[in-house]
Amino acid sequence: MSWQISEDMFDQTAAWVARMDSGRWTDADEAELQAWLSADPRREGVLLQMQASWIAFDGSVQEWKGGKDVASSRFARFDRRALIAGGGTALAASLVGGLIWARSARSYQTEIGEIRRVPLEDGSVAAINTKSKIEVKLAETRREVLIDEGEAWFQVAKDASRPFVVAAGRIRAQAIGTAFSVRKRDTGADIIVTEGTVDAWADGAEGAKIRLAAGESAFVANNAGMTRLSYAPNSSDGPLAWRAGKIELVGESLENAAAEFNRYNRRQIIIDDPAVGAELFDGVFRIDDPEGFGLAVKNSLNVPVDLSSASQIRIGGRPHISPGT
Repeated sequence: MSWQISEDMFDQTAAWVARMDSGRWTDADEAELQAWLSADPRREGVLLQMQASWIAFDGSVQEWKGGKDVASSRFARFDRRALIAGGGTALAASLVGGLIWARSARSYQTEIGEIRRVPLEDGSVAAINTKSKIEVKLAETRREVLIDEGEAWFQVAKDASRPFVVAAGRIRAQAIGTAFSVRKRDTGADIIVTEGTVDAWADGAEGAKIRLAAGESAFVANNAGMTRLSYAPNSSDGPLAWRAGKIELVGESLENAAAEFNRYNRRQIIIDDPAVGAELFDGVFRIDDPEGFGLAVKNSLNVPVDLSSASQIRIGGRPHISPGT
């Protein structure tokens, strides 16, 4: 996927470019730069793009930094003329285009418990779930979304000339005009299709691509393994009930139900008894009502539920005792 960078990353990188051209670059500066680069794998590529921009603009990149001169000298350690003679100018020009492309990307982020509905410039809509971060780039021939963290659902405007591709780590999901969600996980991504069809695959394993239709979902693993599932959306829309501020549980274990509530609330649900955690539960709850869920569990399963702590709800264990009592 092409580079997409935030405003903060752009400004930080520009500051490094200016600092590196000061003529006072030290080993300590180099060590600090390497630490900054290692904190995010995208930074090195963005830095190289800006270096290429500097070469393309003949030592000054005032054009892309609002009139501020942010030229660089770290790469002055190399023979600039040799780089240009070896095709560096053409490379720089192409990367400048990529940099301009990246600058037009839009980032959206939600906090714990926050759900945002964002209209996109192409007529599509993104619903962004709790504690999520996405970057959106709408180009002339392609529409791309990067899910850095969390989950989002997309109602995609029809445009056959511009495929709509969502990337979540190694996982890709592509549609033209449809509606689907992608949730990024450590080992892959969950994809749920509510309208139309979606192609899904792991980057580098395009030969194992699968097609999902409305009402189907799948977990696509980073190693290209896939598990197909299906769901029957009802009035709450099953696993996508979060778009209406709800959590729907249908034969869900209490352990999984607690994990789902914990995504949306700082007051965390703790299951103290593994046997209780394995109990299955049904119900529809507000995402911001873990206490209501705890009371429902207490009444339905007749298990102890401790609501005395402002930061925790404990299910299946002994009552919470505050320090000093």
